Amino acid sequence: MQALMDAINVFIVDAAGQWWVYPLLFVLCTVDGFFPPLPSESVVVALAAVAVSAGVPNMWLVVLVAALGAIAGDNIAYAIGRAIGTERFAWMRRPRVAASFAWARRGLEHRGAVLILSARYIPVGRVAVNMTAGATGYSRRRFVPFTLLAGVSWALYSAAVGTLAGQWVSDNHLVAVVLSVAIAMLLGLLVDYLLKLGGRLQRAKLRRQLRARMAANRPAGTGPRPGRELADVRPDAGPDALP
Repeated sequence: MQALMDAINVFIVDAAGQWWVYPLLFVLCTVDGFFPPLPSESVVVALAAVAVSAGVPNMWLVVLVAALGAIAGDNIAYAIGRAIGTERFAWMRRPRVAASFAWARRGLEHRGAVLILSARYIPVGRVAVNMTAGATGYSRRRFVPFTLLAGVSWALYSAAVGTLAGQWVSDNHLVAVVLSVAIAMLLGLLVDYLLKLGGRLQRAKLRRQLRARMAANRPAGTGPRPGRELADVRPDAGPDALP
C-alpha cells in the first residue's frame, strides 16, 4: 500500500510540473463558465495544494490562468444568454433550471453587483446569473468589471483553500488534493446556503413592508381586510408589486 501511495504522489507531482497544465487549466475554467459539470474549482485548489506541498506548479501562474479563464467563461455565458435567451432549449425549462434563472433575474434587478460577485462561487448559480444577465439586457459596461473582480477573487480564494490543505499535509500530495477539494465543496455549499437565506429574508422583509402599507392605507375604524391583495402578491415579487 505504501508503495502505491508513493507512486501516486510521484505521478501527481510529475503531472503538476508539466507545461500543459496551464493551458488545460485555462480551458477548464473557461468552459466551466457556461458548462458547470467541468470541475474547474477542484482543479485549481488541487494544483494549489500540490504547489505548496511539492513546489510545482507555479502558484501565481495558477492564480493568473484560473482568473483569466473564469473571466472569459463568465463573459461567454453572458454572450450566450444574449444570443439565445433562457427558454429556447428543453433543459432550460426544467423546474430546477428554470427556478435558477428566475432567481437570477430577480437578483439582477435588485442587487446585480452582489449577485454577480457571489454567484461566481456556485457552479450552476454563476451560469444562471451570467446567462440571465445577457438575456435580460443587463449592461455589459457594468457586467464586465464585475466579472473581472469576481474572477480574480475566485481564483485567489481557490488557491487559498488549496494552500491551507497543502500546508496541513505537506508530506502527502494525494491527501492534500483530496482535502483541498473537500474543503472547497463544503465552502461552496455554505455560500449557496447563505445566498438562499438572504433571499428568504428579503422576501420576508417585502411581505412586512406590504402589510405595513396596507395598514396605513386602510380607512380609520374599519376592521382587518381579508388580505386578498397580500395573497395575490408572490413572495418573490419585486418592489413594483407593492400597491
